[in-house]
This record gives sequence, structure tokens and C-alpha cells, in this order.
Amino acid sequence: MSSTTGTRVVVTGATGNVGTSVVRLLSEDPEVASVLGLARRIPEWSPARTEWAAVDLASDRADLTGHFAGADAVVHLAWAFQPTHDPATTWRTNVLGSIRVFEAVAAAGVPALVHASSVGAYSPGPKDRAVDESWPTHGWPDAAYCREKAYLERALDTFERDHPGIRVVRMRPAFLFKRESASEQRRIFGGRFLPGPLARPDLLPFLPDVPDLRMQALHTDDAANAYRLAVSGDARGPFNLAAEPPVDAALLGEMTGVRRVRLPRTAARSAIAAAWGLHLLPASPHLFDAVLRLPLLDCTRARAELGWRPVHTATEVLEEFLRGLQEGAGAATEPLRGRKVG
Repeated sequence: MSSTTGTRVVVTGATGNVGTSVVRLLSEDPEVASVLGLARRIPEWSPARTEWAAVDLASDRADLTGHFAGADAVVHLAWAFQPTHDPATTWRTNVLGSIRVFEAVAAAGVPALVHASSVGAYSPGPKDRAVDESWPTHGWPDAAYCREKAYLERALDTFERDHPGIRVVRMRPAFLFKRESASEQRRIFGGRFLPGPLARPDLLPFLPDVPDLRMQALHTDDAANAYRLAVSGDARGPFNLAAEPPVDAALLGEMTGVRRVRLPRTAARSAIAAAWGLHLLPASPHLFDAVLRLPLLDCTRARAELGWRPVHTATEVLEEFLRGLQEGAGAATEPLRGRKVG
């Protein structure tokens, strides 16, 4: 990377939850000379030193090599969560589109690739202790999201073998939230017509306490800072990213003051499966199965090698996100448009 002219970074999926935070932090970094954001729809938002290009990764006609030419790093964030009822469609964008990105990085001679993997890439693991980056990444095969993330881990294994001169970083964050992502994530996981104002603790008769429903959360801006550090440094390999404490019914009960009621896994899954089968709920029961099996993440490596630490606790993240749901919060990009319903 040139220290005299500054770093040129290309970001795919630049208008989504993670992309907007990554673009903003990169645009504020004095070592970054320019950012090119790639997205299906060009936003009205115009951060400093940032340009936009309309690109659909599902299309084999996209000129990714041209967009990557002269870049010092590509940050690959683009991902489609829907439609969960048509995994072939998400496969075209997420897997085939990502492979096009990897091939274009090599063809354009980009020296660094920072890829958004996920906790969802990990094989089932423990809930009573955290695992490091050596834990197997075979995903949960029944969930499309996990299956696609795990497949790309294998694709990157091959990519690194074939292109040893390219520095590859794999970020494996926990679930990412921020106030501005509230409306988008409500639509993705709860459905277009689930009213955000209903996300009020006083409206809940009880809080379902499902065995093994224990996960980690992270503020999107904290994850974005890890991406920024990976772009500017010389780190390679995978990095776990998560905040403390782990999130479960006990923590949510303390936050909201809502009484917890034990709910068997089979009952919770049956309710989700019924709603998903009727197209009332976008989140699939297969993803619910995966969440029950995801390991907790040990982030020692990110602290030691990237110098990264989250600013927000998981409790602060969830409180901010819930406020965003109630307010219909969003941002000035198509994926993040804010609405309380619809």
C-alpha cells in the first residue's frame, strides 16, 4: 500500500448494515485516499472521498476486475438473506457472486482481500465456553446461511493456496446490530408487516426461555473498526469478533423486566416452522436450529493481532437496536430505509 498517495479501498455490499459502517470509518481514516462503494442501487449518501458504482454480484456481466483495478484492498461484504424459500437465488448472489469477487481480486492484482465470514460458518459448538478460530467451519448444513458461509470458507482455502501473494483476512463476527439497521433487520427476519413499535417490553406477556438459545451480539460500528484495522495492517487469517456478555433469556429478562417462561425447543421450532411455511415469517426454522448450535466466540486473536476491542457491550447494542425498532430507524440507503412498518 502506498504511504504517499494513501490507500484505495473497494467495498462490496457498501449500502447495508455493515457496509455503511465500514464505508464511513474508511472515509474518516486519514490513511485512506479513496473508497469505491459497490451496491445494486447507488445511494444519496455521499461520505468524504467516496464514489459509488452500481453492481449486481448475481450477474456474470458485472465488471468486477475493472472496478478492482488499482485497489490496495477489497472488503467483501455483499450478502443476500432473502428469499429463504428459494436458496438457489441466495446461492447465486452469496456463493457464485463471492467467487466472482475472489477471481476478480486475483485478476486485478489486488494485494489484500478482507472477507465477511460469520459465526454461522462454524460447526456446532459449546455454549458454556468460547472457541477460537481453529474450531471447524463446516456450518449447520440445513440452514442456507450457514451452508453458504461454510462453503466460502472452503473456497477461500483454495484461493489462498493458489494465490499465496494475496493477503486474505476472514472476519467471523457474531450477530451485528445498530440503530440504523433496525428497520432492515425487522424486514429481513420479522417480515415487512411486523410493526416496529411492538418491540416494547411492556407489551410482552412473557419472555420465551428456550434451552441453548444463547448467542453473542456486536455493534456494527465495532465490527467495522475491525475491518478498517485489517485493511490498514498486515494481518492474515480468521478473526472472531463479539462483545460481552453472551445474550440469553436471563440477560434479556434483566434488561426488560419481563418474566421468563421456559419453552421447549420443539415448541419454539414448531411455531417458527408454521409461520415460515405460511410465508408469515421470513426467518426459517433451519436458521433457528443453527442458532441453537452456534458456539460462543473467543476474540483473543483480534485483540492481540489487530489491536481491536469493542466499544459497546452486548447489552448496550441490544438496547440501541430495540430503540431503533420502536422508532423505525434507518439510513439514507435503499437496504437501510427506515420505516416503522411496511
